[in-house]
Amino acid sequence: MLPWDSSSSEPDQTLAATVRATSLGKLVRDDVLGMILRGEIKAGERINEPDVAARLGVSRVPVREALRELESSGLVEARKHSGVFVRKLGAEEVRSLYELRALLDGFAGRRAAGLSAPDRERLSDALDASVGRMQTAVQDSNVSAYYSENLRFHWLMVEAARNAALTDTYRNIVQKLHLSRLTNLSHGMGMLASVADHREIAGALRSGDAARTEQLLAAHVHRAHERLASHTPSN
Repeated sequence: MLPWDSSSSEPDQTLAATVRATSLGKLVRDDVLGMILRGEIKAGERINEPDVAARLGVSRVPVREALRELESSGLVEARKHSGVFVRKLGAEEVRSLYELRALLDGFAGRRAAGLSAPDRERLSDALDASVGRMQTAVQDSNVSAYYSENLRFHWLMVEAARNAALTDTYRNIVQKLHLSRLTNLSHGMGMLASVADHREIAGALRSGDAARTEQLLAAHVHRAHERLASHTPSN
């Protein structure tokens, strides 16, 4: 579902080859992270260390290493004498993350709009194709497909910004926000208006208008948060 998940793009990669290139801790982390982001382990639920170890055929040492790394990224939390749980983000944290995401999206858009004309044209073509897929998802009432393509649209610009720190920070923020979005995917949440936003953003970028691209992206992210907040029950 997430645009930076490359697991499906390497079907010929064997487990043995993966193990040779990757530490056990990272393999376990990626496996558990995938389960969290796919909603197989839901926000607030406990992660069963023995089950993870048994399923992957590893000891509990790399499982603990993986969970410590996920805890440092803010996706899980360890509770004394209780275990490790997938975090459930509060409304204030979600708001703060969206504020930061608006800044990062705007920065990425400004950088992408300043690419050389050939690079900007290639990116614009990819963005237009993404908007087309979003429009198809709306017509099919396929909220999950729309959401996935929405993420891909933004990720295209983040990658185009060619800033490693931005890429890492943005990925971490969106993964956290994904936890709150998973409980709201049954809602269309203004998909038609959102598609219109994306089409306008793509047009501004194609024209090379960096300031407008930045402004449109920031406003779009703020509106996305408003839609999410309106569908999130108060605690």
